[in-house]
Amino acid sequence: MSEWLGCLCLQCISEKEVGVVEDLGQFKRLVGEGPSCIIWPLQSVVGRLSLRVQQLDVLCETKTKDNVFVQVGVAVQYKVVTESAYDAWYRLTSPTSQIQSYVYDVIRSTVPRMELDEAFESKQDIAHAVLAQLQNVMKDYGYSIVNTLVTDMSPDSKVKASMNEINAARRLKEAASHQAEADKVRQVKAAEAEAEARYLSGLGVARQRKAIVQGLQASVSEFSGEVAGAKPKDVMDILLLSQYFDTLSSVGANSLILEHDPATVANLQQQVGQSFMKVTGKKDFLS
Repeated sequence: MSEWLGCLCLQCISEKEVGVVEDLGQFKRLVGEGPSCIIWPLQSVVGRLSLRVQQLDVLCETKTKDNVFVQVGVAVQYKVVTESAYDAWYRLTSPTSQIQSYVYDVIRSTVPRMELDEAFESKQDIAHAVLAQLQNVMKDYGYSIVNTLVTDMSPDSKVKASMNEINAARRLKEAASHQAEADKVRQVKAAEAEAEARYLSGLGVARQRKAIVQGLQASVSEFSGEVAGAKPKDVMDILLLSQYFDTLSSVGANSLILEHDPATVANLQQQVGQSFMKVTGKKDFLS
């Protein structure tokens, strides 16, 4: 009886891949990238595993502690461990389904313990929880979890609209508060400016009256010195009469009715003269 020998076949494995070789249905060995010889038809390369980092996008629906349903998107980055390629090929039929199941489990046990705002703020914590769970489980199946990312967290469109309205109302409230504060500052500054203006106006009037009195004193002194026999009272009468007629001229332009008779003029002269003499007597006494 003649002896039958199989033929040698050359199999090429691509870069960053590992091949699984079986001998009549039984695992024989793992072959790396490059050419490999197998005895056909007794042996065959039954599968190839990629050693590249792969990504699985998982979308999970759950609800938060305040009963808001959200869609949580998680990206899982994983790869096959070269030394554990046997487990990756023979122990799992569908690694993506296995990863997806654990992602669902972690998301639906973590997010319901948080309110919506807290869930948005804790995306990193959720990603770390998914990563820790997957690393513990998938390492036994020959897979390494590189990273997990929470890429999306989307509530219902009505919830989004209400959140936008709340945010807009809060900003409008802040704007109104700032506007009221600005109006307050504006009114305070206006009041301070008005008070300062009135103070300066009063100061100007006081200086004007002081200058008038000093001018009258100088006029009376000069007139009394130059005209023999003239008394200060006579000079004051003349000046007061002149001022009185100037006042009547100014008042007449405003169409006002004032009492005017010789007794009024004399009374005015007497009162002003007495006041002036009283001030002059005090100054002489002090000097």
